Amino acid sequence: MPDDKEETGGRRAGSYFIRDIVLADIAAGKNGGAVRTRFPPEPNGYAHIGHLKALYVDFGLAEEFGGLCNLRFDDTNPEGESIEFAEAIIDDIRWLGFDWGDRLFYASDYFELFYEFAQDLIRDGKAYICDLSMEETRKYRGTLTEPGINSPWRDRSVEENLELFAKMRAGEFAEGERVLRAKINMASGNINMRDPVIYRIRREEHYRSGNSWCIYPMYDYQHPLSDAIEGITHSCCSLEYVDHNELYRWFIDNVRWQRASLQPDDPIIPSQYEFSRLNITYTLMSKRKLKRLVTEGYVTGWDDPRMPTIRGLRRRGYTPAALRDFVARAGVARGPTLVDVALLEHCIREELNRSAVRAMAVLRPLKIVITNYPAGEMEWVSLENSPEDPAAGERLVPFGRELFIEQEDFMEVPAKGFHRLSPGGEIRLKGAYIIRCDEVRKNAAGEITELLCSYDPETKTGGANAGRKVRGTSHWVEASHSVVATVRLYDKLFKVADPEEGADEGVEVVEHLHPESLITLTDCRVEPMLGEAQGEERFQFLRQGYFYVDHVDYLQGKLVFNRIVGLRDTWAREQNR
Repeated sequence: MPDDKEETGGRRAGSYFIRDIVLADIAAGKNGGAVRTRFPPEPNGYAHIGHLKALYVDFGLAEEFGGLCNLRFDDTNPEGESIEFAEAIIDDIRWLGFDWGDRLFYASDYFELFYEFAQDLIRDGKAYICDLSMEETRKYRGTLTEPGINSPWRDRSVEENLELFAKMRAGEFAEGERVLRAKINMASGNINMRDPVIYRIRREEHYRSGNSWCIYPMYDYQHPLSDAIEGITHSCCSLEYVDHNELYRWFIDNVRWQRASLQPDDPIIPSQYEFSRLNITYTLMSKRKLKRLVTEGYVTGWDDPRMPTIRGLRRRGYTPAALRDFVARAGVARGPTLVDVALLEHCIREELNRSAVRAMAVLRPLKIVITNYPAGEMEWVSLENSPEDPAAGERLVPFGRELFIEQEDFMEVPAKGFHRLSPGGEIRLKGAYIIRCDEVRKNAAGEITELLCSYDPETKTGGANAGRKVRGTSHWVEASHSVVATVRLYDKLFKVADPEEGADEGVEVVEHLHPESLITLTDCRVEPMLGEAQGEERFQFLRQGYFYVDHVDYLQGKLVFNRIVGLRDTWAREQNR
């Protein structure tokens, strides 16, 4: 992340409160001026767009200030975690362009240390084994207005606690029978400080450690200790953990973690800072609910281009640069924020407007026969590859007697304001001639099958009538050289801005699914050069939007174009009002 006066991706990089904190810490010489951050995903699902802000903050701060950012999996809850998710997250972060060097860590590698730290807490009289049930624990915890009640097991001796903790590890108790709790303050105004559970019994295989453990540390316990072990200076997390900051500090101050620090000679004291989550309209961020969409078949998988996962966005055709630009514009704030999805669409549209080659593709073909064009002849017309980039040059496109235009570009009984082809009417074919519709042919069912047209040979560039004006221009492809392709037209997955709308009244998110979020067209006709397109290439289809050659289908020998976004830019229009 560059200085305030520098530019990145065409956008000015602004300051924000965590960055200001880092600047102040460096100026004060805190932690020797070091900047060490970490991105700590849980491998219980695929990374999604909501993680972008944390990636931007964690890796961006380290990059700007010459520091280091670790990638660490907080994998201490065996339920739902898998190597599949971990590997996918690694691949997605690499694709986004973030680099952690050789600093890939797993909290599960610290299991033995966490256990030893817990034993130290017990010896110091700061942790105890509790026999209360989960329901009893909640009852004893108190409320926001009433203090909690001490557990009847709070004053067990150090020796008994150590013995019971060892038996917990050895698997001598059932799940839920006992837990290890920190001994802090049951009267604290912060409920998180009321003797929180730090170890529980879970008889579930861990994807890395197998069945070596049957007790697992809680997130609030392991997270600050992992930060401390790795020498993290600025531990940035989402706003939901603001009330946990006091507990984070308690573990840092009370656990003897320094003996296991990766910087034992001068251990760094980490601090936690919270920022708001990235919430986007028409977008679901809950991993659990996204998983339901996958498992119940509402989408084709985690990489479905309608999904907000990084894999889905990649398969839709979004670029790392556009995604970074989006999160930079969305900003990093303390308070809750909701970003219009139109901003995300604007970022990719702005990038591709500069870089994408233009092409002609007819998605719903209507055949045209130019009756006065010489049979068997073919000519090649020149079209620019990008009006935004003269250096992109031009390409040659075949023109002949039989063509395809869009069905929507013809209307047998034209409505008011319709300026394309109709019986007796004229349009210009992009880069070529003006044609007139002379006859409409239909099948026995009354459906239009083709149009018989005539062309004015003097209306091509350089011809005597080249300047003749008609009100409509249509894109087209020549029939014999056209390539058949599949095109997927994607729209928002949800039809309401807040997919959680009505949840309090029992409304399920699946009830808000957009029934036309995907339309698949299998008989599209595209110009010849698109038939040679490679996986991951992006194009602007004239009048249709921006499209991406699906890299997954490409590897399977299929030519499929995914619509990334349409041409209409609602965000930019609103900004210019």
